[in-house]
Parts: sequence; structure tokens; C-alpha cells
Amino acid sequence: MRLIDNDVAVPPETTEGLIQRVKRGDARAFEQLVSDHYRFIYKTAFRWLGHTSDAEDVTQSVCMRLADAISRFDGRSKFTSWLYAITLNAVRDLQRSHQRRSRQIDAMATVTREEMGPEQEDRLRVDDIWRIVRELPEKQRDAVLLVFGEQLSQSEAAAIMGCKEVTVSWHIHNARKSLRGLL
Repeated sequence: MRLIDNDVAVPPETTEGLIQRVKRGDARAFEQLVSDHYRFIYKTAFRWLGHTSDAEDVTQSVCMRLADAISRFDGRSKFTSWLYAITLNAVRDLQRSHQRRSRQIDAMATVTREEMGPEQEDRLRVDDIWRIVRELPEKQRDAVLLVFGEQLSQSEAAAIMGCKEVTVSWHIHNARKSLRGLL
């Protein structure tokens, strides 16, 4: 709840309501929508890239793209699923840009969590696992990060990846086989 004129409480607006206002050209609604989802975009980019400055670049890029892209959001999927797809596309764009310039992305990252982290030795092991996961082929990496890193259902991961749920399962199966040899 937020207060208007210090005495009238107004419930916070839903994402759907903000989207409708943004589509009608409401700049304040766009600012609120970006503000509400900024951390979500950043955490998603960071999990894929593992580097703070790259995640910040992608987050800024997504926020700028969102102004034009929001008109294409049709509401058939959850807004966050759609936003995941936009963010992953921006991540891939940055990765292709890095590859063209032959720069390497810093692969060591800390998996951001809301709760307290494990002991330092365990944390190093977790970092190693996520570093290795980031080296998997693109589809396997995306499936593993969405299902295990972001704790989404395979159905939600399929919507984000633009494939069938069984395909996500197949990518996870192949990733497990690949990881057995690497861990």
C-alpha cells in the first residue's frame, strides 16, 4: 500500500495494470514497471553471465528494449516468462559480441541467493559447478539454469526457451550425462 496525500491508502498496481498503462503511453507506469522488475532482470543476466559489469550492461539494454518490446507482449504467458526470454536474448547478444571481439567472459561467479550462503568450501564447490554448467552447450545450459538455478518448472522453462516441455527434459538429461564426466 502506498499513501496518497498522507492519508488515503492505494493498493499497489498489478503488473498487468502497469502493462496496459504502458501500452497507452504512460511514462510513469513504465518507470514503475522497470523499477518493479529491475532486480529480476539483473539476477537473471548475472546468473547466465557471472560477471557484474556484463549483467549491468544487459540489464540496461533490456530496460531500453522494453520500451519498444512491451507492445508485443500479448499476455499469453506470464510477464516474467516473457521478460526472461527478452533477457536471455540480450545475454546471447552480449556473448556473441564478446566472441566477435575475442574477449573472454569471466566465468567465476557467485550464485546469488536470498538466503545465507553455505560455508566457504561448499561455496567454492557451488561456484565450480555453476562455472562448468555455463560451459555446457547453449540449450543444455539454459535448461539447467532455468530449472535448477531459477527453480522454475520444466513447463515454465519450455515457455521461456520456446520449445516443448519434453525438449527441456531432453536437454537436462544430456546435461547430466555431460556433467558426470566433468564433475
